[in-house]
Formats: sequence, C-alpha cells, structure tokens
Amino acid sequence: MILRSRRTGRAVAYQVFYRLPLPVRRRLVRLAVPKYIVGAVTLLRDSEADGAGRLLLLRQPPGRGWTLPAGLLQRGENPAVGAARELHEETGVRLPPSGLRPAVPNAVVHAKGWVDVVFTAEVPASSIEFTVDGAEVFEAAWHPLDDLPKLTWPTARLLAYYDIGPLAGQFPPPLPDTLP
Repeated sequence: MILRSRRTGRAVAYQVFYRLPLPVRRRLVRLAVPKYIVGAVTLLRDSEADGAGRLLLLRQPPGRGWTLPAGLLQRGENPAVGAARELHEETGVRLPPSGLRPAVPNAVVHAKGWVDVVFTAEVPASSIEFTVDGAEVFEAAWHPLDDLPKLTWPTARLLAYYDIGPLAGQFPPPLPDTLP
C-alpha cells in the first residue's frame, strides 16, 4: 500500500510541476540539480607529423607542467565556439568551430564538479605561428605523442581517456555492472 501511495504522490507532483509556467519550472530544476562548471578543450594534432604524431601543448602559470588549450565556456556559449575561442586566445591559432570535431568521448565528467567538452582538429604545423601573451600562456609547442613532456595531473588524466600519455589505459575507470 505504501508503494502505491508513493507512486500516486509522485504522479501528482509531476502533474503540478508540468502545469507551472516554464520560467518557474526552469528555476526549480536549477535549484534541484547538481551544478557543473563546463570547459572546452582542444586536442590539436600536427597533420604533417610522422610516426605517432604530435600534439599541441601549452606551458601555463605556474609552469610546473604542460597543458592543453582549454578554458571555461561563457554562459550560453556553444562548446565548439568556446573551444575555438580559447584556442585562438591562448595560441593565436584561428580555426572555425566547424573545423573542430567532437572527440570520443566528447564530454569528460570530473569528480570535482566540472565537465570538459573535448574537440579534436588537425593542422599542418609548418603553417602555424603561435602567439602567446606571456601572462596566461608562457609557451606553446608541438610535442611527439610517444615522448610527451611532464604534464599537469588534470591534463595527463584527460589525455588518458584518449589513450595518450603516461596514464593511458587507466581512464575511464571501469563502471560497475550492477543495476541501481
């Protein structure tokens, strides 16, 4: 009997919820769901590289490791637009958002409440001239995939989702086989 009354209560709650004006429903959902910070990341490869290939990495403050071109999305910004914007701001490389392909997986959800939307692209390194500001980015350089420099922990972990770098094959962690 308790299950039936709980089910009836949920049904009534949903009926009331869906009769509310859309702005009120949106506000209630925003209050009830978890909050995430969303960033956009670009894995930019050298299309002219031999062997395993080369990847664009950045050395940013405090300069203890290399990172990927990335940044936070602005409110309402399309993830591909944000990735192209951040790539240009940090390196001077200008690619149209349509030139970025969603990586697989396209979104990486981190345990600390942020989500990275990841894109890939290939460009000929000989046609690229980096422009870094020295404040947000100290240096931008191509690095061979089979000989990467010291990476920051978040970068090494993110690259591992794509079987790149020192943690390759360790992420994503296996999911349990049990049903909720």
